[in-house]
Amino acid sequence: MRFALLIAIVETAKEDEAIAVAKASGAGGVTTLKGTGVGLNEKKTFFGLTYERAESILLFVLEKRASIKVMKALKRELKLDAEGKGMVMSLPIEHLAGIAPSQLAVFEEKLKAEKEI
Repeated sequence: MRFALLIAIVETAKEDEAIAVAKASGAGGVTTLKGTGVGLNEKKTFFGLTYERAESILLFVLEKRASIKVMKALKRELKLDAEGKGMVMSLPIEHLAGIAPSQLAVFEEKLKAEKEI
């Protein structure tokens, strides 16, 4: 079984929506990180204070085919094609440890169900 790390970077206000979309598309658990985004344009300032947009970084470990399905759903539902709405990407995982056998069984069952359809 091949795995991928799916990374979604979204506005913090969209974090719950992104997690709901991902779970509805087949994702299980998620690790969230907080970050700030700086675009290509100059930073906005207000009375000497610099505005940096708060972002959430969502990390999903998924079976490779499931990661593509979740990525497409996130792109569509969060309209990530629009400028400044966020991004989603995946990276292949070469080695993996720490996934519970019960979670591996869930991945295998989903793969079997998809093959039967």
